[in-house]
Amino acid sequence: MIPYPTVRVSRKGADRVACGHPWIFASDVEDRGEAKAGDVVRVVDFRAKMLGVAHYSAASQITLRMLAREPAVVDRDFLRRRISAAAAHRARVVADSNAYRLVHAEADLLPGLIIDRYDDAFVMQTLDQGMDHAREVIASCLGELYIPRAIVLRNDAPVRAKEALPIESRLLAGSLDGPVRVRMNGLDLQADLLHGQKTGVFLDQRENYLAAARHAHGEALDCFTSTGGFALHLASRCANVEGVDSSAEALATAEANRAANHIENVRFREANVFDLLAGYAAAGRKFSTVVLDPPAFAKTRSATGGAVRGYKEINLRALKLLGPGGILVTCSCSFHMSEAMLLETVAEASLDAHRTLRVLERRAQSSDHPILLTVPETHYLKCLILEVL
Repeated sequence: MIPYPTVRVSRKGADRVACGHPWIFASDVEDRGEAKAGDVVRVVDFRAKMLGVAHYSAASQITLRMLAREPAVVDRDFLRRRISAAAAHRARVVADSNAYRLVHAEADLLPGLIIDRYDDAFVMQTLDQGMDHAREVIASCLGELYIPRAIVLRNDAPVRAKEALPIESRLLAGSLDGPVRVRMNGLDLQADLLHGQKTGVFLDQRENYLAAARHAHGEALDCFTSTGGFALHLASRCANVEGVDSSAEALATAEANRAANHIENVRFREANVFDLLAGYAAAGRKFSTVVLDPPAFAKTRSATGGAVRGYKEINLRALKLLGPGGILVTCSCSFHMSEAMLLETVAEASLDAHRTLRVLERRAQSSDHPILLTVPETHYLKCLILEVL
């Protein structure tokens, strides 16, 4: 018998594991035994049949996150093997970039753990009590596999509060003297690993940047541009690109990225996107390409109704700027906003705007952010590329 505390779960919890989902909720835990916060535990069903091993949380409603569905010792060698398997997948799917997601939590069978690689620097997020307890061991595995110059701990994700874990962002190992320069899709980009949005760069849009550029043309407007990801990728295909964001700090990085790549047909401006779109529509401005990549409007299920209204409004305003042949690239990173909901919302906006749309591409996050078929939470990013007829 593996030497871990035993936690017994209900039939409902066992059925959830049998259906391929790694989470068991507090309401489905019948006996916590001697488990303590962050422990690796044996999970058994109501008949004492072993279901596998998991990380135990003493605070979150997600009490158990399954690590293996068979007896296993979760030690340094276990974690190293899982990270190595994740790295092998990235070697197959990542091209023309030295910045990518190395470990995508549940989708790499390491629930609660995010690791992003930026050349020879790494960013870790340990999002549950179990992975947080293991962070030094995980960092040691990275040190052995890659010899990184820096490992940054970006534990500033709000979800950590649900685990009763501190919110922090700090250097865990090595040294870092400022933003890191990385290459993505032929561009030289700047990533602020300690303070930038996400973990420095929107890695999950890497493949969507290229897809959008394939269809883009004419005058382009990139809304919620952040550090300029879409705008800089569209530059080679468009006459001019305007990137808009409300964050002066993000736009400073975007401008530095523009200058580093010697791109002359992109300009950035600070503005509220909703107000800007309304003003441009009122003024009769027209664009051939519009990109909408807003922050998550629905961070909880209860916020979905308001998010739908927000997505419809920005898509309606964007469509008013596009004529026949125009391209709309519209994204949602809200898990609770499904692709079906996004399609329906954009369809309603197109009817109100008197535009007929053809779907050119339906996309998700980049393949270094894999999706598990039985874990819908791993599919969070939706990207639609549409043409006005």
